[in-house]
Amino acid sequence: MLYGKSYFSIDYSPRHPKIKTPSNCAWTSTPLTGTLTTGMSTKYNQNTTIEPPKIEYCLYARKSSESDERQAMSIDSQIDEMLTLAKRDNLKIKEIKKESHSAKMSGSRPVFTELLHELRQKKFNGILTWAPDRLSRNAGDLGSVVDLMDQVKLIKIQTYSQSFSNSPNEKFLLMILCSQAKLENDNKGLNVQRGLRTKCAMGWRPSIAPASGPSSN
Repeated sequence: MLYGKSYFSIDYSPRHPKIKTPSNCAWTSTPLTGTLTTGMSTKYNQNTTIEPPKIEYCLYARKSSESDERQAMSIDSQIDEMLTLAKRDNLKIKEIKKESHSAKMSGSRPVFTELLHELRQKKFNGILTWAPDRLSRNAGDLGSVVDLMDQVKLIKIQTYSQSFSNSPNEKFLLMILCSQAKLENDNKGLNVQRGLRTKCAMGWRPSIAPASGPSSN
């Protein structure tokens, strides 16, 4: 085997594996666990380990006031649950962001847009949120999130029940879950339109609901 400008070979004997080196190489420590240094000061260390990147999370909580999310957890409940999870799993939360806004339209949430910008600036490299649909219910915002993962600026998304990292299978699952939320939105729109057409066919004229409460007269 060529190593720098020197040659060496490995003798895999059953009991005592050894490395045979020329005169200009030095073998130190125990066999197959130490460092081989050639005459050109090239080092080979079999015990080298790569430290995983440290993840600093931004906790993002969102709830829409629209009718499609009336059953979703309140913002304070989302934050309490995720803080409990972060304490249990020893996750570092650098900042908490929250907003009350629908996620149907891409680019319509100012706090989420700010979060994406700060991820690009490497202020955070992880997102902590209650569920995937808190991040996106539309294709545009979902694409922005996946792009940040592809660029290794977003390392991990941690939800209450699962996590998503920059791997093909986990990104695919994330896209399926967020696309399912978009499908629910689109189907609700179709159902409303169908209901209005049915009422018109029955002679009911769609109109604004009358104001409730006592009359001012």
